[in-house]
Amino acid sequence: MLKITLLAVGNRMPAWVQQGFAEYQKRIGGRFRLDLVEIPALRRGKNADIPRIRQQEEARVLESVPSPGYLIALDRNGAAWTTRCLAQNMGRWLDQGEPVALAVGGPEGFSDQFLGVCRETWSLSALTFAHPLVRVILAEQLYRGFSIVEGLPYHR
Repeated sequence: MLKITLLAVGNRMPAWVQQGFAEYQKRIGGRFRLDLVEIPALRRGKNADIPRIRQQEEARVLESVPSPGYLIALDRNGAAWTTRCLAQNMGRWLDQGEPVALAVGGPEGFSDQFLGVCRETWSLSALTFAHPLVRVILAEQLYRGFSIVEGLPYHR
């Protein structure tokens, strides 16, 4: 079974985000499992030390990566995958048998240092999405990839 873990900075999401993520999470089954680990976002006040905050959040993300694990950061400068490419990657991950962690950073994204630790970077879109919405989009896309890999009719 391939375990995919979404490591997301931020907690206390609106109910619609929790419901949307949970809906696609429960649809994924068989040889795949999708989990969510929320990394609490640190407070960003008026005079916040953003580089320090980002470094602390990144450290918490790294601590949450399953070991062994294949870490992929979602980043605006990452590779643009088609849905078919995502399905191919999911098939490859399944064959490799190594847990996959998909990391979504805080409002400032990830540092170059963090991105250098990741095996890959992936961009969901050239558009900018609100962080809560990314969780739902990502869960739906993973379900879509799952349906292609498993030969289900969801993706037409």
